[in-house]
Amino acid sequence: MLTTEVENYPGFIDGIMGPELMGNMRAQAARFGAEFQTAKVTAVDLSQRPFKTFVGDELILSHTVIVSTGARSLMLDLPNESRLLGHGVSTCATCDGFFFRGQTIAVVGGGDSALEEANFLTKFAEKVILIHRRKELRASKIMQDRAFTNPKIEFRWDTVVADVLGDSKVAGLHVRNVVTGEESTLDEVTGLFVAIGHVPNTSIFEGQLDMDPGGYIITAPDSTRTNIEGVFACGDVQDHTYRQAITAAGSGCMAAIDSERWLEAHGEAPANIVETPTEW
Repeated sequence: MLTTEVENYPGFIDGIMGPELMGNMRAQAARFGAEFQTAKVTAVDLSQRPFKTFVGDELILSHTVIVSTGARSLMLDLPNESRLLGHGVSTCATCDGFFFRGQTIAVVGGGDSALEEANFLTKFAEKVILIHRRKELRASKIMQDRAFTNPKIEFRWDTVVADVLGDSKVAGLHVRNVVTGEESTLDEVTGLFVAIGHVPNTSIFEGQLDMDPGGYIITAPDSTRTNIEGVFACGDVQDHTYRQAITAAGSGCMAAIDSERWLEAHGEAPANIVETPTEW
């Protein structure tokens, strides 16, 4: 929903706009009887079945729950950043790198993800400027070695992006050196990739579902099962490796099948029974 053209989703030879793809998926699900409630879940109680999902004051009961709340990219909180998202500002090199063939683009970050994005983008870009607010990277040595030996990558140390320039698309960056305070403009930059990390949308499940140190929900190997019987998780909320629309859709299919099979095996348990998780 936050991107423009999607070129890497199977079946669309000429690509498709992100919102259009999502609208098609929703319409297809509706054709098979899916009911939608476009509202924000404010709390959940997964301590017993039926599970309780709260949307404000409204209570929804269910015998299974599929968590697919995704993850959000950390952003720079710049004045023009959100306005130009999808118009030169991106958080996914794999998704959007193709659009910047032969251009000069910038990547912000200093971890493995940022260097992976920068290296990948050199397949398309004429030059990639890696902007990092410190004078040394946080990435692993092997990732640093690859970046330092890549002739297309230029480093801007001790530097932050102060703003993104452009009206309808990115037309440069306003940057500032955090040590000297010197400000300058990178007029040649036509694309900005923000790679400072992701945060899974899992806060309402804290204390109920097992999570890794990064807050991603832990699922059983080769499954979408969580530590609570009847609760499943799929997509970027439990995947911090691939983060692609097609992998999220695939794991969503897995969760639907896991949920259906679980219901067939367990039926509708009495409301006062607290399920005990089975061993993985």
